[in-house]
Amino acid sequence: MAYSIRTYGDPVLKSKAAPITDVDGKLVRLVDDMFVTLNESGLGIALAAPQIGVQKQIFVWNLDGEQQAIFNPEIVESDGEWVYDEGCLSIPGLYVEMVRPKTVLMRGIDIDGETVELEADELEARMYQHELDHLHGVLMFDRMQPDQRKEALIEFRRLEREADAASSRPESRLRRLRLK
Repeated sequence: MAYSIRTYGDPVLKSKAAPITDVDGKLVRLVDDMFVTLNESGLGIALAAPQIGVQKQIFVWNLDGEQQAIFNPEIVESDGEWVYDEGCLSIPGLYVEMVRPKTVLMRGIDIDGETVELEADELEARMYQHELDHLHGVLMFDRMQPDQRKEALIEFRRLEREADAASSRPESRLRRLRLK
């Protein structure tokens, strides 16, 4: 089952997620649903549980056709800097140049309940850091300098207005009705 992705302004995105204490069948079903939601979005490479309104420390990703999930992740090492245009499913349409560590070592629990360590660089490292931020109630806007944040919020509001205008046009409503 696909969930709706929560967007900027939803208070659940600013709350810290609770740690996972037991990997059980209910949690595995949630992970499966998160993959459905991510894949149906057609836009992102990763999704954190708070983005679908679930306050648990889980995120899933689909990078180069490999789907994985991790529980209670933490970055235990990082190094370097890498600048890249970062986007977010919860802030649709906005891409902002951001600096993050280039390499990371992340530790967490996999779907089998085993502790794992994953080394990553560049895009994969950025993805881990971005999704971990979601688990701590941190959004891209929170990582920006004040001037960059102001400009990004103005652009995001403009994108929201365009999306609202497009969805109120009769031809847009017809298209959505046909797709359902």
